[in-house]
Amino acid sequence: MSSPDLSTRQLRAFLALSQQRNFTRAAALLHLSQPAFSALIRSLEQALDARLFDRNTRSVELTAEGRVFEGSAQRLLEDFGDAMGDLRAHLQLGKGRVSIAALPSLAAGWLPAIFAEYRQNWPGVDLDLHDSLSDDCIALLRTGKADFALAATGPNSMGLQTEVLCADGFHLVCRKDHPLAKRKAADLRLKDLAPYPFVHLARNSSVRQRLDAAMHPMQMNTVLEVEHLATVMGMVEAGIGISLVPALTLFHFERPTLVRLPIKAAGLTRRIYVVQREGESLSVAAQAMRKLVVQRMKAVLA
Repeated sequence: MSSPDLSTRQLRAFLALSQQRNFTRAAALLHLSQPAFSALIRSLEQALDARLFDRNTRSVELTAEGRVFEGSAQRLLEDFGDAMGDLRAHLQLGKGRVSIAALPSLAAGWLPAIFAEYRQNWPGVDLDLHDSLSDDCIALLRTGKADFALAATGPNSMGLQTEVLCADGFHLVCRKDHPLAKRKAADLRLKDLAPYPFVHLARNSSVRQRLDAAMHPMQMNTVLEVEHLATVMGMVEAGIGISLVPALTLFHFERPTLVRLPIKAAGLTRRIYVVQREGESLSVAAQAMRKLVVQRMKAVLA
């Protein structure tokens, strides 16, 4: 037998009558007319196919089935109240969870301030951060482990909705005693870098992929390939070589021994996208985080 469809109005009417044992008082408690109240009780008994009350002119008493149902009705109303309270808390950002996948340079550079601002405004919302390379960010998004991603993916990724967050220019980083440190940024060209030892990021990074595309067919004098920008910084500071890094990563290279010079070349721009699953709405908490990310990035670049 299929389960009957019960309404909260029916459950509240049943509990009011079980407590008051009087139709007139129970109807008044729920601000209903007595005929409307009686109709609710009758419809509930029909839905359950069970008599819940014995009535006569002097009294109203629960039947055996009514006593069995009383505890269940109370629990159903409490569960419904908890569910509505939980939903209201999520809608009001009193609770919830937001998971973001972001490039390591963004995760370390400017996301911490955004996370701090978000937590100050909505301390009940839990935050997850996956700091990963671009392809890994997209994989986390596709598998539902991230609500949205900040990545360098292309604008035509199947099944994903993308919005350009910013365009990130590149800078030469080298020691102050390096010959290129004395060059004027306006005169600096990619071919000027070719003779010097160069420290590259790994080939699966969005930075390396953008550099390779912009430099082709020119070959750099690569002496090292490393996984992390902090390692690039250490090697450049030690004089192992020079490197090219996006502007949003320059906080790694704020050292008194280093020089940072902007360099312009055709195609030498890394676009950062806000990416989410196509056709899928973000939770209220995730929408608030996405909005804050976009607002703060625009403020940084203004």
